[in-house]
Amino acid sequence: MKSLKSIKVKRFVISVAGVLIAYLLQCTLFDKLSLASVKPNLLLIITAAAGFMHGPRKGMLTGFFSGLIVDIMFGNVLGFYALIYLLIGYVNGRFQQLYYNEDFRLPACLIAGSEAAYGIVIYIFMFMLRSEFDFLYYLSHIILPELIYTIVAAMVLYPLILFINNKLDAEEKRSAGKIG
Repeated sequence: MKSLKSIKVKRFVISVAGVLIAYLLQCTLFDKLSLASVKPNLLLIITAAAGFMHGPRKGMLTGFFSGLIVDIMFGNVLGFYALIYLLIGYVNGRFQQLYYNEDFRLPACLIAGSEAAYGIVIYIFMFMLRSEFDFLYYLSHIILPELIYTIVAAMVLYPLILFINNKLDAEEKRSAGKIG
């Protein structure tokens, strides 16, 4: 019989592994599978899922570390992507009360909204502030294709995330039932 603490450690290790695997897939496999030089944002999917499945705190932590990895590897300013992903995790976490495992519509909408917001924020801070004002071009060539690709990837990745989460939840309930 596993204790509740060991299950929480297991959940933490799986969360860290999920972020690292998503990052590696995003930088390797999906780099080769990019369409029109766009690839899905797997870290955003992981961050959003952590938020709406487990609340703002878990979403923020997952988002912060997801963004920090991007900052360390690709960013010009340490903390820029960490802040964006942290906010995405927080906002998605605010929808935890509306989230149900059986319904894919809310997760799909939240991931799509998060991807759209992410694209707009990146445009504002990385392009518009450098006097590159062609938003419609950026919208049609970067934001919308990445949004569509991310939703397609989420349709594949989300059931796996849900399966792992349900297994861990069941383990926690069994452990809590045997303790109390």
